[in-house]
Amino acid sequence: MEPVSVALLGALAGGAGGEAGRQAWAGLTNLVRRPFAGRSASAPAASNGEVELVRLMQDPANRERAHALSTTLAVRAALDGDFTAALQEWHSRAQTLQVHTGSPVNNTVSGGTFHGPQFMGRDFHGFTLNAAASLGADTEMPVADDVSTDEPSTQG
Repeated sequence: MEPVSVALLGALAGGAGGEAGRQAWAGLTNLVRRPFAGRSASAPAASNGEVELVRLMQDPANRERAHALSTTLAVRAALDGDFTAALQEWHSRAQTLQVHTGSPVNNTVSGGTFHGPQFMGRDFHGFTLNAAASLGADTEMPVADDVSTDEPSTQG
C-alpha cells in the first residue's frame, strides 16, 4: 500500500479542509483506535498509532511527527490485513479533499494603476518574466487571457 503523505497528515491534523477535513481526521482517529485484528502472539510489537496521532495533533506543523505517524500506519497495515483495507479506503477518500499542503497563497489587489503584466497565483512554470527588456521599452506586452496554477484554489 502507498504510504499516507506526511503533508496530508500534517494538513488534516492542523484543521485543513474545513468540515470534510475534520471528518477525515476523525475517521483516521477511529481507525487507529480499533484493536489489531488477527494479531498473533508471535507478531512483532508495534504501535497501533494512537501515540503518534496524539503527538501530531499537539504540533501539526512538525514534519517528524507526521512522518512517525505515516510510518506507524504503514507498519500496522503490513501486520493487519483488516487495517490495511480500512486504511486504503480512508486514504483514497482523504486524497480527494482539497487540503492545502504547501505554502499559503493570498492574492490581493487594492486600487492603484498597474503598468505591465500582473501575475497572481502560485507556482508559475514555463515562461520568462524579463521579456520586456528584450522587446524594447516602447513595446506593449501581451496579456494572457487565462493563467492557471498547478494546484486548485483552496480559497472559497
